[in-house]
Amino acid sequence: MTRRPDRLSEAKLSEDDRVLWNLVARTAKPLKGRIAGDVPEIAAEPRPGQSQPVLAAANAAGIAKPKAQHVTHRLDEPTLDKLSKGRLPIEGRVDLHGMTQDEAYSLLFSFLHRAHAGGIRYVLVITGKGSSSGGDGVLRRAVPAWLSTPAFRPLVSSHDHAARNHGGSGALYIRLRRLRS
Repeated sequence: MTRRPDRLSEAKLSEDDRVLWNLVARTAKPLKGRIAGDVPEIAAEPRPGQSQPVLAAANAAGIAKPKAQHVTHRLDEPTLDKLSKGRLPIEGRVDLHGMTQDEAYSLLFSFLHRAHAGGIRYVLVITGKGSSSGGDGVLRRAVPAWLSTPAFRPLVSSHDHAARNHGGSGALYIRLRRLRS
């Protein structure tokens, strides 16, 4: 009986199979609360004489090159539990309902900057769930992406969706970084 390789590195994969595997591995999403491992970069230029049918087949099958994803740092489960049950105080709130993205971005940045300067640790940001005509709200999708941008990174330690009693998926808990003295 033949032994199955336990690891991908032990498997006898051709270069085309390895490229296809890397394309598929990049589309995987990490489990909640887990940190995504690094997926090796695909060679930018094919080696001379190497065919392109694997890449063409992968693109035809709907495996597109993923967009540059923002880094998310999620709140740990005990902290989420304490926030939802009121054992950790939410020291500030901001409601972004009905605002344009530009207005919401400016208000969120100034609110988080003031809260951070004031030594506040946990805030609630209400984005709303979006319009009733279907689809997610623009701010509901945009705010988590903003929180991972270089402008917000010095302020925000982590964030996650709020509990139902605080707005559910239409709101976010945000943990601000501690002030450096």
